[in-house]
Amino acid sequence: MAAGREVSVVTVGGKGSALSSAFVFAISNGCAQVRIDSSVLEKLSTKHSLSAVPLQSSSNPRFLTLEESRASLLVLLNKFALSNAGVRPTLPNLIVETLNRGFSAESLDFGSVVDFLGSFFRLNGTTLEEAGVTDGELVVLENSSANLGGISALLDYSSSTLSTVADAVASLSCEASKADISAFNSVDSGDGFSVKDETAVASDMKVLLIGSKLVGRVDSDAISEIPKVHGSFREVVRSVHSRVRVELNSVAKVTKAGSWGNGFGKVLATTFSPLATLLRFLGEGSLRRAKLVIDSIDSADLRSQVLEIFGRSCPNSDNLNDGVRLISEALLNVDYASLLHEIYCLLVKVRTIISWEGALALFILERSEANERTQGVTSVRPEINGAKAKADKKGEKKKKVVLGKGTSVLRQLIKGYLKQMDGDSTDSIASLEGWTRELSLFFDPKAQKLDALLNKFKEIVESNESRRLPKLPKGTRDFAKEQMAIRERAFSIIEGVFKRHGAMALDTPAFELRETLMGKYGEDSKLIYDLADQGGELCSLRYDLTVPFARYVAMNGLTSFKRYQIAKVYRRDNPSKGRYREFYQCDFDIAGQYEVMGPDFEVIKVLTELLDELNIGDYEIKLNHRKLLDGMLEICGVPPEKFRTICSSIDKLDKQSFEQIKKEMVEEKGLTIETAERIGTFVKKRGFPLEILSELKQDGSEFRNNSGSVLALNELEILFKALEKSKCIEKVVFDLSLARGLDYYTGVIFEAVFKGAMQVGSIAAGGRYDNLIGMFGTKQVPSVGASLGIERVFAIMEQLQKDCNQTIRATETQVLVSILGEDLSQAAELASELWNAKLKAEYMVNKRVMKHIDRAKESKIPWMVIVGEREQNEGIVKLKDIEANKEEVVPRNNIVEELQRQLRNIPL
Repeated sequence: MAAGREVSVVTVGGKGSALSSAFVFAISNGCAQVRIDSSVLEKLSTKHSLSAVPLQSSSNPRFLTLEESRASLLVLLNKFALSNAGVRPTLPNLIVETLNRGFSAESLDFGSVVDFLGSFFRLNGTTLEEAGVTDGELVVLENSSANLGGISALLDYSSSTLSTVADAVASLSCEASKADISAFNSVDSGDGFSVKDETAVASDMKVLLIGSKLVGRVDSDAISEIPKVHGSFREVVRSVHSRVRVELNSVAKVTKAGSWGNGFGKVLATTFSPLATLLRFLGEGSLRRAKLVIDSIDSADLRSQVLEIFGRSCPNSDNLNDGVRLISEALLNVDYASLLHEIYCLLVKVRTIISWEGALALFILERSEANERTQGVTSVRPEINGAKAKADKKGEKKKKVVLGKGTSVLRQLIKGYLKQMDGDSTDSIASLEGWTRELSLFFDPKAQKLDALLNKFKEIVESNESRRLPKLPKGTRDFAKEQMAIRERAFSIIEGVFKRHGAMALDTPAFELRETLMGKYGEDSKLIYDLADQGGELCSLRYDLTVPFARYVAMNGLTSFKRYQIAKVYRRDNPSKGRYREFYQCDFDIAGQYEVMGPDFEVIKVLTELLDELNIGDYEIKLNHRKLLDGMLEICGVPPEKFRTICSSIDKLDKQSFEQIKKEMVEEKGLTIETAERIGTFVKKRGFPLEILSELKQDGSEFRNNSGSVLALNELEILFKALEKSKCIEKVVFDLSLARGLDYYTGVIFEAVFKGAMQVGSIAAGGRYDNLIGMFGTKQVPSVGASLGIERVFAIMEQLQKDCNQTIRATETQVLVSILGEDLSQAAELASELWNAKLKAEYMVNKRVMKHIDRAKESKIPWMVIVGEREQNEGIVKLKDIEANKEEVVPRNNIVEELQRQLRNIPL
């Protein structure tokens, strides 16, 4: 935002407008004019009585820098524009005139409201007594914290640009120091245990340095810490920006404090204190990289000279510590304006250090390139024979300094700005000092040409060559061609079973309010995907379809509903083989009051029908009861508050040995060894449902003395008898180790497991959840449901197709209309007749008949209708049976009827 830049206009107020830190910075540095929207002035009235409240002057005048004063005035203007009552046009108009006219730094006193008003009116040729002030204007003045808001906006904008500049300069230092950049290889693990901004910085640095032949030699903490320090700085800068954006555009509210809003100062101190800490770390890191670059100078004399001038002219660690000390003193003295001012001063010091780092990196890179040019000239002498000369030229090319694709662009852009940069100045200390001064100006946000660097940096890292080859995120997959055909067939079967049982379809949003989902999934709640808050609500992608169903039932006051839903759900997991982060679930649920265990029976029966009709092979449905599980834990001596967390451990028994689970329950969850071993004697029980049930109900069984267990066993007896009569009980296994980790289950729980060669784990699960709907409303609506994880079923179906050598058609096309020539109109006419007759047809226009036949065979299209020049002239077509390799001639007018007759006998 240099003085030479074309002056723009910033409009304050108006519908939909918002004051940004960039606007504040532009006005504060005289890079733009300001105007107030006419709609703001129209709502202000001159008919307001002046305040009778006595105003007190401060004994301690406070003068800000000119930049800070101008920023504060603009913030105050915006607060007046946002105010709805008691404000006259006088003050806003005077602020606009003052900002556009200009003034000196000592003209305005921000010590108190009365001191400000007095100095402001004097600056505009009047007095407080003559102009007066209304009660509404006093509310804005006393509660706007305009001075704090103005300095905050300057810090916000300056720190944002500094973050990008620091990354760009650090990448040049990596080149100049020939640093090992393996620390930039970190990637987001996707498991929630990596820091987003650290990973982003590492990725950006890697993109900038891709293709470099210099890096990779020198190991240094100054380089390896870049992702952590710069990533943390990015995170804090984003937090600062978020807070300042809100505060700049909020209405001034009446507070008890009354003098320039101390409450706001506490908020800003909390927000900006981390920025001060990170600025110090950023400066120290830059100093260390600058010294690393100096150490790479091969000439001892030159290295000594550069080190001497660097130590004399560049701010050092002591200067940074002094800045931090002044910030701490301001915080202890509860002087928030000084606090923000000193942070701004610290930022300027850090920017100066980074300018030195950048100048040194460029100095070394220019020197290296100049040395290579010199060696190249001396290595090719006239007396050398031709072959030798060619070899030396080849060697010269190999020795050429090769920077990364991103850093080479940044270097050339900065070189274009520096006035003194040429090859003959690379040993000149004076040139180094000159470059540093110029870079200090260039890196100042006021510099117009800095925009080019910031935009180019963004363009480079967003283009990111390493990401240009598209790839899927982990835990996702594409479905196309034959895969879609399998999926559609599976969905058709599933939907048919659901409708056979009288279920109605339901569709709910892919995301819900976060509060809807939280607290329903136990330890799995950490796997919920949260969405970035753009619309004023905290939202998350749905984790399953059950909670949205419960929310729908409660929201609409339903007392019964049999529904099915087929839709995608999302898990923020680090997926292993066969597990997905986005996948389809096929849910069937029955909500409402019914006969005991009736809905439970039907849901399990639906599940067996689904798995049988999908024909995926052998499977079993493991079944247990939550009350029986709780009774077992109570019998074993587990405290009630640990039931859910111990259930979570037991639920892992299908993946880990009991010894591993026992260790977890004892060492991590605080059970005694005796309690854990007693649990082990129960969870090993599994087998035919009626046999295990009989064992648990026999005389002497400890379960008979537990009320919850008795209720569960009685319910299971009813269920097992119903399943036996329906002839599907042979698919069910009563398994006391089944726990299901979700918090909302209250009764029967079950899980279907594939028993074939493919290790895919659970393919379906469900249970009774009588209290979930009541969490969203006033009515408790008992419910039970099952969910089929279709992605694993797809994998099994695909494998079975391959094992049986079955061919799968990606399309259902019945006829290929083959036009031998270039006449599209013929294809359009004939294909349209077939489409109008509801035949599934495609067309192809090509002179070569084998192209048509290959297309039909590749797509497994059973019939071809061939039209060449002779057929067209004679009013006939050739009808070709691809599988039988036979042709017959059919009159052109009869082709539709003939195809319909032939296709009645061909199954798709």
